[in-house]
Amino acid sequence: MPRLLGRGQPFLVAYVVLRLLVSSSALHSQTPPQSINPSGQNPPEQTTEDYNQRLEELRRSLASSTPESQVADYRIGAQDLLEIKVFEAADLNRSLRVSASGEISFPLFGSVQAAGLTAQELQALLEFKLHKYMKDPHVDVLVSSVESHPISVVGAVKKPGVFQVRGLKTVLEMLSSAEGLADDAGDDVIIMRGAGLRTAFAQGNSQQQVGSGQPSPSEATPARDTPSASDDLNGSTKESVRVNLKDLLETGNPRFNVTVYPGDIVNVPKSGIVYVVGEVKKPGGFVLKSNEKMTVLKAMALAEGLTPTSVKNRARIIRTDAGGTEKVEVPIDLAKILDGKAPDPDLKPADIVFIPNSTGRYAAYKGSEAAISAITSLLVFRW
Repeated sequence: MPRLLGRGQPFLVAYVVLRLLVSSSALHSQTPPQSINPSGQNPPEQTTEDYNQRLEELRRSLASSTPESQVADYRIGAQDLLEIKVFEAADLNRSLRVSASGEISFPLFGSVQAAGLTAQELQALLEFKLHKYMKDPHVDVLVSSVESHPISVVGAVKKPGVFQVRGLKTVLEMLSSAEGLADDAGDDVIIMRGAGLRTAFAQGNSQQQVGSGQPSPSEATPARDTPSASDDLNGSTKESVRVNLKDLLETGNPRFNVTVYPGDIVNVPKSGIVYVVGEVKKPGGFVLKSNEKMTVLKAMALAEGLTPTSVKNRARIIRTDAGGTEKVEVPIDLAKILDGKAPDPDLKPADIVFIPNSTGRYAAYKGSEAAISAITSLLVFRW
């Protein structure tokens, strides 16, 4: 007959079993040691295409929240091509180019000022003038080709160029027209104001006023030669407006989606790129963030650490000199840097951090030659 447990023994057995379960769970929860990753965590995988997709989603969101009635009508400008039809008077139908002075030449009454008017306003003006020659005239005016409202998008975009626009546009709309940011684009966009063309665009709109507070892009009046209320951003002047795309993405605030006018230039400055090649888990180019310092350890963290075959004490920074003609190799000892026995060097745009392989695969090449040849197939990551 089995021996019965004492009065207090069941509690002791339960306590022992519970401790064993807790110990087992703790052992299973421990993470095995990994290769060197100075940051302690893996950075998110985000490419330029991901960044462009987020910008496009935000553009659509902000566009859908703007009432269509707030969008200004297109105003005719110099060099625009107009199609004019007069019903029941086909001999008066014309394709007319607006002159540099903003006029068109129409049969019966000669020059007519067209620049600054909408198609509907020019239509009403022509009908008024035709009353002398016709009973109840009906005119249709169509702007078939826009040539007077150029906005230039330059810098680090996929399709830089001059875009003819109708009505008011925003920074995100113009970036979309240029097919998004290039891999080496920075986070800032600079809008350089073209006041002369903007003033011509605004003829007939001088009665519009800027609302109080932080208006949406369509609330800004094109009649002003100074930045609108939505342009009151850091780094802005009367001649230029600086917009940080990171602020725009994080807040979704229309204030940062600045209105762009005809004659403006949207410039996307290039951001520096630091390359990490060789024996790392994720070799590639990493876009430098605005006003943020990049060091060797931070670059190694973005590259997700070293591989088991890396040689830490033979790493080097490959840097192009100020003249852009010669490359300089700066030896670094990653082992000492990781142990805190050597300073963590700062990196400059276009620097290459090269980690050699212990198997001697790169022995036949100079470090700079091997590193530069490896860059051609790398992706550029935004972090």
